Amino acid sequence: MLRKIYNKIKKYQRIIIFGHVRPDGDCYGAQFGLKNMIQNAFPEKEVFVTGEISEYVSFVGRPDIVVGVDEYPDTFYQEALSIVVDTANTKRISNQKYSLGKELIKIDHHIPVDDFGDLMWVDTSFPSCAQMMAYMSTKIKSFEITKPGAVAMYTGILTDTGRFKYRGVSELTHQMAGLLLTKGADVEEIDRSLSNETLDMIRFKGFVYQNFITTDKGFIYLKITDAIRNQFNLSYEEASSVVNMLGGIEGYQVWAIFIEDGDVVRIRLRSNGPDIDKVANQFGGGGHAKASGAVLNHWDELPQFIETVHQVL
Repeated sequence: MLRKIYNKIKKYQRIIIFGHVRPDGDCYGAQFGLKNMIQNAFPEKEVFVTGEISEYVSFVGRPDIVVGVDEYPDTFYQEALSIVVDTANTKRISNQKYSLGKELIKIDHHIPVDDFGDLMWVDTSFPSCAQMMAYMSTKIKSFEITKPGAVAMYTGILTDTGRFKYRGVSELTHQMAGLLLTKGADVEEIDRSLSNETLDMIRFKGFVYQNFITTDKGFIYLKITDAIRNQFNLSYEEASSVVNMLGGIEGYQVWAIFIEDGDVVRIRLRSNGPDIDKVANQFGGGGHAKASGAVLNHWDELPQFIETVHQVL
């Protein structure tokens, strides 16, 4: 499959790399890491990252085509190879013009929701999509990694594994991380970029511990309204980053944060016990067995969601 993906990339002059809505470190890590490898192998090719801006990991790079800001005609996409990374279902692809490409490749590590693409490399044994990109470089020798790609992929691995704490981290994970260090990723530099926090964020973390809600079945959660985000001057990414503060509390194997986002409520759901991806599937989401996302159409659906969580506890 890796050889087939390489041959498709070799065939096209223009390659556009797509990610998911509200991109996290792994999405950026996979997108910018892949772009770096393609550009190093084929300097003459046009390689574009498209998606939304994520301030949290903006040190990794800025999308070449920002959704809602940069407008390109359909013909721009129609002449290209589309590669979608770190995205299990088509609704979550941030730039829906992915489907206009002449051919489509899907590279992902999530439990499959939609099968899409002329070629699909989906492997749930990888804890991050960025690790898949680093692994690809070991199998395709012309995919050389330089510092920008190493920083991107190391950031992706680091953030999607909870700094190497989550299930799925393997010997290969550490081997790929070590490889990226030899290619220019600076541990201290990346940690400093990820760890810098505003006073508002520190105060918000105090709010989290004072306002979480528990149920008698072992579920713990936090509601974050737009008013709360405005009170602490937080972006969506900053607010959602606190989800793991609720993990590891004795007696509560499943936890979540609920964040208002326009007309819907987005959920980040986590577990250190039962699998929760099927819970997320019932509410317009999906992901990993222990880490998933979902959506409520309005707050009135919260009791139903809690009851569905209780059924797996």
